Amino acid sequence: MAERVRKLFGTVPCRLQVAALPWRMGAAGAEILLITSRDTGRWVLPKGWPEAREPLSVAAAREAVEEAGLTGTISHIEAGRYFYAKGLASGEEVPCEVLVFPLQVESMADKWKEWRERERRWVPVAEASGMVKEPDLGHIIALFGADPRRFAA
Repeated sequence: MAERVRKLFGTVPCRLQVAALPWRMGAAGAEILLITSRDTGRWVLPKGWPEAREPLSVAAAREAVEEAGLTGTISHIEAGRYFYAKGLASGEEVPCEVLVFPLQVESMADKWKEWRERERRWVPVAEASGMVKEPDLGHIIALFGADPRRFAA
């Protein structure tokens, strides 16, 4: 099927990923938790592939547990979506659309599945929006930070 689409449209089909936007209220306003990617060490949100028939917001919450040791209340309302090119181990790049779901963090594990492979850091919204590589994701974070309570689960 993918090969047929590629022949029709001349490009690789876009794949769907989900991300959690971990947040909490600090003394100076909303803070965002960013993690480092395992490959390049750049600052990212916990994200990944939804599993079969898994609701997208639930998949985002699962990624937050696996990649950052976070649990909390996930919003079923997406804060936004952005596109990026994911580099695969084969060297191929696949276009991905990422749906971002706010996660109000309630607890953080000291050790989790990927704790030896990632760093995590709480930062103010304005700083977080500038730390991520994708400009559209930075914009989503900034808009979210203006009124995080509107995404309450």
